[in-house]
Amino acid sequence: MVFSASHSVFIICRDAAGIAGNIFAFGLFLSPIHTYRRIIRNRSTEEFSGLPYIYALLNCLICTWYGSPLVSSDNLLIMTVNSAGAVFQLVYIALFIIYAEKSKKVRMLGFLLADFGLFAIIVFGSLQMTDLFMRQLIVGLLSCVSLISMFASPMFIINLVIRTKSVEFMPFYLSLSTFLMSTSFFLYGIFNYDLFIYLPNGIGTILGIVQLALYFYYKDSSKEDSREPLIDPYP
Repeated sequence: MVFSASHSVFIICRDAAGIAGNIFAFGLFLSPIHTYRRIIRNRSTEEFSGLPYIYALLNCLICTWYGSPLVSSDNLLIMTVNSAGAVFQLVYIALFIIYAEKSKKVRMLGFLLADFGLFAIIVFGSLQMTDLFMRQLIVGLLSCVSLISMFASPMFIINLVIRTKSVEFMPFYLSLSTFLMSTSFFLYGIFNYDLFIYLPNGIGTILGIVQLALYFYYKDSSKEDSREPLIDPYP
């Protein structure tokens, strides 16, 4: 009886953490909107790169597959958040292709096809594994590596903030969304006993804390002459 009650509490906590993670993830999914408003207004991708969206799409696809019932059980909320993420990334990629110059269009289409091709190989290859434990292990490792490698961007931003002593390129709401989402899915993974979820999101939580700490440390000391633009400012 006690075990049953304890198990029910764990399920409630897991689902609550997963739902919260889905909500906070939209803060990250919506973060490129400002960039795309500028692209649409200028009808040009300028010096922006489309590669982050290509890689984010592949990451979302792999994590969606990991969360599906064909690979792992009780990870529906992982599938929903990454499915939504994949849709957002596809929209961003489509807009990038529309407004990019011809050479960039061709390159982005090539990368997009490579994304779908690699994902198809992962899906087809994993379905050939009749051992469900081995299938979850392999796809879980791929999703874990993909998520951890996504933290290269926050590491770059952290380095930039320390070097320039400016939080210009680290918006507070984005750092907060990263922290809240990573923490939610870290707890979700803990409650679901899933190493492939709590390990990468645990790393994301630590990076989120570092970003927030740096933001509050440097927000008052940021000076105009310490800024280091990543692209030419819009006139």
